[in-house]
Amino acid sequence: MILQQKSLEKLRNLINEETEYRSGPKLVSFFNELGFKDVYEQGFPSRWVYTDEKLAKINGTPELDKCIKRILMPVNFIGRFGELDKLINDFNQYLAFDNWKVIRKEKDILFIKADKIDFDADVKEEDFLSKEFHDVSIDKLELDAVVSDILKSRIDQIKRCISVKAPLAAIFLSGSVLEGILLGMATKNPKDYNQAKTSPRDKEGKTKMFHQWTLSNFIDVSHELGYIKDDVRKFSHARRDFRNYIHPYEQMSSRFNPDEHTAEICWQVLKAAISQLAKTSIVIDD
Repeated sequence: MILQQKSLEKLRNLINEETEYRSGPKLVSFFNELGFKDVYEQGFPSRWVYTDEKLAKINGTPELDKCIKRILMPVNFIGRFGELDKLINDFNQYLAFDNWKVIRKEKDILFIKADKIDFDADVKEEDFLSKEFHDVSIDKLELDAVVSDILKSRIDQIKRCISVKAPLAAIFLSGSVLEGILLGMATKNPKDYNQAKTSPRDKEGKTKMFHQWTLSNFIDVSHELGYIKDDVRKFSHARRDFRNYIHPYEQMSSRFNPDEHTAEICWQVLKAAISQLAKTSIVIDD
């Protein structure tokens, strides 16, 4: 199996963060099980650079297949197979461009050739961007007052960044505000979020503490609970990884150069999320 650059970047995120957080020593151990003989010591590169280098070396070899199967091993997701299936579905969005697809058949992970790209065709980017949100009010969400003030300040900064054509800053701020809002909603409604089918769980099947959730987790659970709609879920997932580019080496390795259009989409996702969450806040609090 030979993967394109975008698929390798997604695989790197699965290894480093999304299936579990792997520190430098854990990454060395992970890749040594695939045939490398590295030692974690002073001068070790960033986790992103290291993983990119290893994936580039095994791309197109049987070790790449082993790598994917290892991070998606069902035995590591006992009690949270829904989370595993969601990770697989997300990864398949990228693999479709390589003409491959991952499937889980009970306890086995298999690869098959994909003959078409299957996306959410019902939500088009131009249609999403054309929607107008005039009243984007954090106050309507009734979050903690101190947190609300911080979020409102960051929204003001997003607007200024867009007006002066600083897309990278706008993207980082949009991601942080979105995660802050969704964490706030989860904190207001812990029972709903903890009992959702897509809530992340540890190896013992217990729901993780909110501070251990990723932005992807908050997006999926909020969508499952009906707090955000398909359009916000789709475009939130498409943009969530941009926050990782706050690290210069991450941006360098991915060759990511954000433009004003990308910033506008991130800002539109945030406005849509606030609007949809505000409409359900009264119901949520009942």
